[in-house]
Amino acid sequence: MERKTAEYAVVSCAGIGFKVFVPASVLKRLPASGEDVTLFTHLHARDDGMDLYGFMTEPALALFELLISVAGVGPRTALAVLSVDTVERVTAAILEKRTDLLLRAPGIGKKTAERIILELQSKLELSHAKSITEHMTEEAEAEEALLTLGYSRSEARGAVAEASRTEKGFEGTLRGALRILGLRNDRRP
Repeated sequence: MERKTAEYAVVSCAGIGFKVFVPASVLKRLPASGEDVTLFTHLHARDDGMDLYGFMTEPALALFELLISVAGVGPRTALAVLSVDTVERVTAAILEKRTDLLLRAPGIGKKTAERIILELQSKLELSHAKSITEHMTEEAEAEEALLTLGYSRSEARGAVAEASRTEKGFEGTLRGALRILGLRNDRRP
């Protein structure tokens, strides 16, 4: 990998640098400049040029390609959806008809979220989608509780995401998130 910016990475292959648009989650996981990286890519051709989109896993690429098959969803919008959460959780949200997760992506309105669900629900499979969406509901409730307490959305979302790795249920997640936010505030000057 050559370098990365806020939206894309420049990946060198056989001495040629390719500009590859990637989800935010992939940008965080990319190695440092000069290190090897493997990306699964999709070449999107338009009238005025071509863009390359890259993903760390084949399931992410497959979901991206399904998303862009939906009317009104272009590659940038599909990338925004995949930046919201993991492939598994986005898949679960679609299968369980949870528009709230899709609405977090910039450029996605209620009608587009509903169209994604309608068109992709029969094309996706995930055996434990219900348990994933139940966990997502608990996280959303904990996030809303933190917003009510005066924390910003980014602070609340980050703390809830971190706490949900070890804590289960609404109360456990909220307690863990408050502990994390308390530790962060103790470190501030």
